[in-house]
Amino acid sequence: MELTHSRKLEQHEDLRNEVIGKLKDGWSPEQIAGRLKIEPRAPHQICHETIYQYVYSKSGQSQELGRYLPARQKKRKPRYARKVRGEVFPLETSIHNRPEEINDRSQFGNWEGDLMIFERAQGNANVATLIERKTRYTVLLRNNDRKSRPLMNKLINEMSPLPADARRSITFDRGFEFTSWRELKTGMGTKSWFCDPQAPWQKGTVENTNNRLRRYLPRKSDPTAFTNRYLRSICDRLNATPRKCLGYQTPAEVFRTKLLEGASST
Repeated sequence: MELTHSRKLEQHEDLRNEVIGKLKDGWSPEQIAGRLKIEPRAPHQICHETIYQYVYSKSGQSQELGRYLPARQKKRKPRYARKVRGEVFPLETSIHNRPEEINDRSQFGNWEGDLMIFERAQGNANVATLIERKTRYTVLLRNNDRKSRPLMNKLINEMSPLPADARRSITFDRGFEFTSWRELKTGMGTKSWFCDPQAPWQKGTVENTNNRLRRYLPRKSDPTAFTNRYLRSICDRLNATPRKCLGYQTPAEVFRTKLLEGASST
């Protein structure tokens, strides 16, 4: 039966063209299959697993269809070998278990992290945003891909020079870019917390900052053209702007003060 299903896209050109067109438009295999089930004029139906099988088949690989998937992999793992999302983001890392001193911003060194995504025509390049919750201090990092492990390595390289009490934790959403979060704990002792599914507003500090950053990093721009110098200049501007929530001090001033307080207490 599996072989019969996997040949369905080879046998029906109209279905194959429809699926490939939707993949290129940014639809996931689940969205394509779900839409075909409710489309009254659709001559064929297909399950999302069949679409994945075709994408990773020789024919699909020759067309480089994997590049259009939300989470790109060179080879797909068998269904039984894949981790369910609950195992990737276990209950103990839920934002609902995050300590109160993080929630009320009384403790320094807890961050929120996110990716700024650009138009599909620009590829998978993106900009990672990090905001320290207490001081609102902002860090921006350019990435040429959305794979999780390279992103975590970049975060480790950026944050490792900070003292341990300045990098206690990072709160993320449940995007596939953050599935390698355990690297942060292993690499520098930083804990990770995760929002509820489809609830990015639970990390509102970084979401609001991203909205402000779109003035300098519009969605239609090419992120590979952003130099490190340009991103630092944006951070410097944000971090040097007085904030009412900080008593009209700047994020840079408060961040520097907290670093000095930590150094003097050791």
